[in-house]
Amino acid sequence: MSPVWQHPFLNVFRHFKVDEWKRSTKEGDVAAVTDKTLKCSVYRVRGSISAANYIQLPKTSTQSLGLTGRYLYVLFRPLPTKHFVIHLDVATEDSQVIRLSFSSLYKEVKSTATWLQFPFVCEPGAPRKELAGVAPPGTRWTCLQLDLPDLLLVYLNRRHSHLKSVRLCASLLVRSLYTSDLCFDPGEARRAKLSVTPIPREMAFPVPKGESWHDHYVHIRFPNDRWKRPSETVQGGCPPPEAGEPVGQQASLPCLHALSVKPLQDSASPVARKRGPTASHRASLAPSPLLDVSLSCRRSESSSAGGPSGRSHKPGAQVEATDEHAAGDALHVSACQPAVAPTAPEATSFLPDPILRLKGAIGFGGHSTTWALWTRDGAAVVYPCHAVIVVLSIDTQEQRFFLGHTDKVGTPRPRGAQAQPPSMLRLWDFRTGRCLHLFRSPGHAVCSLSFSDSRELLCGVGKDCRGRTVAVVWGTEQVGRGGEAAVLAKARTNVHVQACEFAFSEETRMASCGRGSVRLWRLRGGGLRSCPVNLGEHQALEFTDLAFRQDQDGQTLYVCSRSGHILEVDCQRMAVRRARRLLPAQSPGDSLPQKQNFPSGPGIAISSLSVSQTTCAVGSEDGFLRLWPLDFSAMLLETELEGPVSSVRLSPDGLRVLSTTSSGLLGFLDVASREYRVLARSHTAPVLALAAECSRGQLATVSQDCTVRIWDQLYEFTSREEAPCAVAFHPVQPTFFCGFSSGAVRSFNLEAPEVLVEHRCHQGAITGLVASPDGSLLFSSCSRGALAQYHSGAPHCRVLRVAANVVCQACLGPGALAVSGDSRLLAVVGPSKNTVTVMDTASLDELLRVDVSTLDPAGGRLDSAMAVCFGPAPPAHLLVSTFSNTVAVLDATSGRVVRELSCVPPAVCSCLAVSEDGRFLLTAGHRAIRLWDYLAEAGPTCQVFIGHSEPVRAVAFIPGQRQLLSVGDAVFLWDILAPPEQSRLLPSSGLRARQPEDTVSEASELPQQPAPAPSQASPPQPSICTRPPEGYDGEGGGCRARHRWGPRSTLCSPGLRVFRAAGWAGPSWHGCLPPLRQACGAAADGLGHSSPPTGFFAYTCGRLVVVEDLHSGAQQHWLGHPREISTLALSHDAQVLASASSRISADSHCQIRLWDVPGGSCRQLLFHHDTAVQALAFSPDDRLLVTLGDCRDHTLALWSLATHELLSSVPLPEPVHGVAFNPWDASKLTCVGRGAVTSWLLQQRGGSVSLQVHREPTPEEVGACELTSLCFGAAPLLYCGSHTGRLCVWDMRADRCFLAWEADDGQIGGLLLSGGERLVSGSNTRRLRLWAVGAVPELRRKGSSARSGGSVFLEGELTLDGAVVSAVFHDSMDMGVVGTAAGTLWYVSWAEGASTRLVSGHRSQVNEVVFSPGGSRCATCSNDGSLRVWSLASMELLIQFQVLSQSCLCLAWSPPSCGRPEQQQVAAGYGDGTLRVFSVSRMAMELKMHPHPAAVTAVVFSADGQTLLSGDKEGLVAVSRPRTGVTLRVLRDHRGAPICTIQSTRKEYGDFGAEGADLWLAASGDQRVSVWASDWPQNHCELVDWLSFPAPALTEVPGCLPPSLAAFCPWDGALLACVGLGLHHEVLFYSLRQKQVVERIPLPFLAVSMSLSPRACLVAVGFAEQMLRLVDCASGAVQDFAGHADSVQLCRFSPSARLLFTAAHTQILMWEVVGP
Repeated sequence: MSPVWQHPFLNVFRHFKVDEWKRSTKEGDVAAVTDKTLKCSVYRVRGSISAANYIQLPKTSTQSLGLTGRYLYVLFRPLPTKHFVIHLDVATEDSQVIRLSFSSLYKEVKSTATWLQFPFVCEPGAPRKELAGVAPPGTRWTCLQLDLPDLLLVYLNRRHSHLKSVRLCASLLVRSLYTSDLCFDPGEARRAKLSVTPIPREMAFPVPKGESWHDHYVHIRFPNDRWKRPSETVQGGCPPPEAGEPVGQQASLPCLHALSVKPLQDSASPVARKRGPTASHRASLAPSPLLDVSLSCRRSESSSAGGPSGRSHKPGAQVEATDEHAAGDALHVSACQPAVAPTAPEATSFLPDPILRLKGAIGFGGHSTTWALWTRDGAAVVYPCHAVIVVLSIDTQEQRFFLGHTDKVGTPRPRGAQAQPPSMLRLWDFRTGRCLHLFRSPGHAVCSLSFSDSRELLCGVGKDCRGRTVAVVWGTEQVGRGGEAAVLAKARTNVHVQACEFAFSEETRMASCGRGSVRLWRLRGGGLRSCPVNLGEHQALEFTDLAFRQDQDGQTLYVCSRSGHILEVDCQRMAVRRARRLLPAQSPGDSLPQKQNFPSGPGIAISSLSVSQTTCAVGSEDGFLRLWPLDFSAMLLETELEGPVSSVRLSPDGLRVLSTTSSGLLGFLDVASREYRVLARSHTAPVLALAAECSRGQLATVSQDCTVRIWDQLYEFTSREEAPCAVAFHPVQPTFFCGFSSGAVRSFNLEAPEVLVEHRCHQGAITGLVASPDGSLLFSSCSRGALAQYHSGAPHCRVLRVAANVVCQACLGPGALAVSGDSRLLAVVGPSKNTVTVMDTASLDELLRVDVSTLDPAGGRLDSAMAVCFGPAPPAHLLVSTFSNTVAVLDATSGRVVRELSCVPPAVCSCLAVSEDGRFLLTAGHRAIRLWDYLAEAGPTCQVFIGHSEPVRAVAFIPGQRQLLSVGDAVFLWDILAPPEQSRLLPSSGLRARQPEDTVSEASELPQQPAPAPSQASPPQPSICTRPPEGYDGEGGGCRARHRWGPRSTLCSPGLRVFRAAGWAGPSWHGCLPPLRQACGAAADGLGHSSPPTGFFAYTCGRLVVVEDLHSGAQQHWLGHPREISTLALSHDAQVLASASSRISADSHCQIRLWDVPGGSCRQLLFHHDTAVQALAFSPDDRLLVTLGDCRDHTLALWSLATHELLSSVPLPEPVHGVAFNPWDASKLTCVGRGAVTSWLLQQRGGSVSLQVHREPTPEEVGACELTSLCFGAAPLLYCGSHTGRLCVWDMRADRCFLAWEADDGQIGGLLLSGGERLVSGSNTRRLRLWAVGAVPELRRKGSSARSGGSVFLEGELTLDGAVVSAVFHDSMDMGVVGTAAGTLWYVSWAEGASTRLVSGHRSQVNEVVFSPGGSRCATCSNDGSLRVWSLASMELLIQFQVLSQSCLCLAWSPPSCGRPEQQQVAAGYGDGTLRVFSVSRMAMELKMHPHPAAVTAVVFSADGQTLLSGDKEGLVAVSRPRTGVTLRVLRDHRGAPICTIQSTRKEYGDFGAEGADLWLAASGDQRVSVWASDWPQNHCELVDWLSFPAPALTEVPGCLPPSLAAFCPWDGALLACVGLGLHHEVLFYSLRQKQVVERIPLPFLAVSMSLSPRACLVAVGFAEQMLRLVDCASGAVQDFAGHADSVQLCRFSPSARLLFTAAHTQILMWEVVGP
């Protein structure tokens, strides 16, 4: 509802005094002229460039119009033969600014997350191919009526808040703008007989007497009902369809048509007009053959002026409606008037009052998760749950609530100070929970509050309206005695303050810390003064928290920083007494974390600290909570939490440490018992839906943080790439169902957390999910209007039917679907939002359709449904909530309106529920819930309850009606206080409001042995697998994806040849990767330069140049670089490829290789740069090559490609980030860098070449920025990108920047231009954007100054999986290939707006590769927590399983003896000590076990596949059953050293003196190998042999032992092959029969990986020196192979022995074994 000053309408031009140009601005040719048609003054905006000629309201972009009217009326006329543009910036309820643009320039509707573009058609009846164009001669004045809320809701599913700004660009005449909540109809204003709102005289156009308005003017209402509801009649001022055109076809295109036709000449009253699924017609007075649906409306005189809904009705008015298809099975009823008029008696509340009491809250945090406090006695903790303050008792787990805040508690997220209201502070009586005093803070964002020790002073620090820091001290001693908090002192400063605290001993002293400052404050004489602490060399640090030492003098202050520093400050001397650098980042070579102090190096950010008399607790962003003595000599305790620690607080006795994390975890560490106890968990984003199951006491919620949580057992299912949208429990079975944004519906088992079945019959996001009460059926709906029916009676439900266009496609939430209590009826909002359909649940036959589109007299809009719900039967009631703030109670059989309940605006009822006995109705609107006395016949009353700080998304009664639930920002559990005899309640167990407790036992006393992370009481966070296959529509428990690992190669080498390279290796983002056109240089069909289509495409993979023929898919691999390749460049004739890598050692130079593309050979090596090369560029004639060193090298070098000589080398005075030759002049090249564009002119004198330099700084309009990328456009334009996300255009002839605009939020690392019309920009925000820049050359010729603007348009945008670092596109820019820092190559199609993975790999280190028994598939795992299954034939990704926040360290594939082939399983070990078993065929996780206290480092199946052997980092070996999850035994023989290898085989080579069918070994890092014989069905295991070797002398890496690796020889099962054992670098062969080493093969280095060929006597050994050695044990021959960019930490032969896989960090190479 708009403010009063905007009613009934607002003249925007008059209100903002456009004629004075003080609150608005004009640019270009803008003048006031007199129009002959309107006979009044109008404004003319003209000019050839729309962006340079405009009227803008308000004057600056930082201001806002703040107009909240629903409709915007634009009275304008396009100038003939010209184009025009109108830009509207509209703010949404979530503070997002959306730009709406209307122009005759646009050809089609385009939309992004922040921009909607609509074409404006000026000529009536224009063909669709010619929709856009200039205004024709004789264009008339137009009244453009824009429904702003509907525009945002339909296209972006966002809620409208207010109109922020307007820009009217050339070429047009404009009279004025108006806003209003009323729907005016200018064409019908002169027709008194129609019930429409006449247009005010001020807005009316003059019409000659006796003539029609439509003959002279045009009225456009957008969006209109014709295209929003193509099956319904055009309403209001919308013109009817052309003669002979079917209704709905013409309006199906959502663009603006300036049509001028006469309105309908139907003079019948609108109340007798039927609005059904066909054209509008007069309602028939004949009775229906099925049912008399005549509705009579009787009202008393007292209610004739308006009932509770605020609507006006005439007494005795009757409405009769009959459907023309009444003889069919369905019944369509107009429900625009209630059959029984609700009277308006005096409202009486039903007792007790209040009837609800908040029982429990599941949630933690407000604007942040940094606030949690101990009570003075340490018996309870106080923390915010969004807008509610919670006091939680530690012993009893009971919650107490302080209610009163209406917004989130804490510091708001940063935004403009003017847009923030001042913070409201409340002082509470802690014992009674009563608010003693409410007062307003002078600051708009209070960031810190602190009480003095006596509680008589309160200090608050925040920001004022001008963005300055303000500190206020209040006196609070009179508050408890009926007084108010008095401001004692107030001070303002420009110093940043993050936290403040009163001194422990003297209450008039305080301290504060912030960015670059620590200040001491003192309250004296009514003033608040401060002085800075001398920080010395630490003045540049960002301080995050502070605490006083609790001693008698209170003169010691501890301050922590984001750099890992803790400063000890002497308050008396105001100087730093000691500075300690704690928590330095662990270096890659360290095997154990280092906890001692470090003088330098990067540190881990410390977010909070707390100090007692003897200890200091520290919380850091690496997720660790640590306890230190005050001298910080040695760490006392440590525990790892589930996210970055945001705050810590020591209890008053110092024995417990309260901590919070940014992931929503609240708990405390008990120092005495060394256990961590979880007090509360929370979703980190709003909750979308809930489901309650009372028999098991379970509650399920889904949230925008992509998690599904079961709160009784604390299961958490996480899906990274698809968000859960809806959830429902099965009424009988221990399962629940969840719908996702990808359209998938999955069934989960609650007894063992696993996916039972998956259905993908929906194409859009799931919007509704409901199970029938008898458990036989399940229904789901999606955003594309489809309804699916499932048979859910069996454990694995199946799809029965899928119906299209049944459910409304607008996103209405889970309440748009409901099933009756007897499981016979299904109600849906659909097929449009104005209708509700009732169907038979078994057959899905339509039984009833109710039209709820009654006109709202106040707003002139059609009503629509929000949610539906069935009441208890009998009687059979259907409740429908509408956008007009009413709840209509309908007869579910006939559709007759029984009564209406009216909510108070603007509380639109978004969800509703009826209690099982029909006593109560529960509705939710905005942030409040309402409980209604549903049985009251006369004027039902309700009670309103607040507590949520965000809109309530779902409500539900718990079966038994003693409790109810509401979810939004948090989950609230309410007790119903009505006595049982009043509410006829049934006994129920209810839901537990208390959250489960978790413990972590035995926190370590030594810094070298940190305590394990908090373990969960039940299996925590099984992940939902991602990414379904294209077109998949069947059932399954997992997901498939077709991702290519890399095409084939034909490069041969002796013994081995590189067969495939997996992944695209892009090193770091800035300074090392090439510009967009150069990284993937190409001369191919559809890619790269416009040279003949050779099919050439190249990219880097570590030290390899991977060359692919796009026609055949064949791969070549060019080897030779000693280090990882940093950049590529392709010559313009596609004959030479240049590549560069970094130097090998400090006394060497970078290597640049010039490759002959046709022959694939290296033609020349170039050496000059000292550190690294960041860019290469060929001259337009391919005669010169320029190389640019990185920020450490500071060198620009010029080379001759004819002689390969260095022509010139120039030292650069400052860092340069990009270089390119001028395409119009080969003697000029341009560099971009810090705040300037540098041009170089090549001057050749004889045999020498000199470079003449000219530097042009960026203008002030662009701002101080660092230019990071460049590309040339049409002569003489140069486009540059900056690290701030701005794009600027330079005129290289005039050496000036004439245009700039905000193109992104992050650093733009690459630009690519084609034909001067389209520009591609890529940034480190993962966004790839396509810009239309065709008008830029014309803007240069006009001489406009630098500005943001309308001369460029955003045509497309894609978000990829990492920072965009390289790209190559077709000349038309329609398609191309893009590389990201995540190691992925994407195929991008702008025409389809889609991106497809071409080459992908793991994002972090690859830890294991295993093969299926048949050798057709392989599986890989990585530190990123992913497990991927690949096809060896095509190297396409088939399945991916993802576990968040964990590293997958080892894998094992079940042997062929384990069941049928279709029952193959993969076991994976993770860093948290868990084992997960995944089904490859069902694509689901089948089992999760936790047999280890530390990270699982090795796992293997027994020979029969019925047993799992796993080893961990502490040396324990666990024996488990993969079917039951039971751990049979734990072997501790290797305890103290990590298990490096476990291998199992059949005992086929003798008994070796032990019984058992299986033979297996385990090797640990302490040079020990144990061999065992076992019979697992008999639970028998016996030691066969034990090998122990002396540790080698390690001088290269002290303190780091190599892995001890051992394996059974496939060619002789009585032999063991071992590496990493003994004093020497060698491969040992140990005989189990002879009990001795029988053969030794020397190695050049320490081995870090080993694999034995299953067919030939070959051993592959990998080294940390980036080398792979192949050893022929039969002949003794060895071969060495290079090509890896890192340590070869993994090598594995395939079962066929024809392939060898090697892994170096993220790089995977597949070698083909050639020869016999």
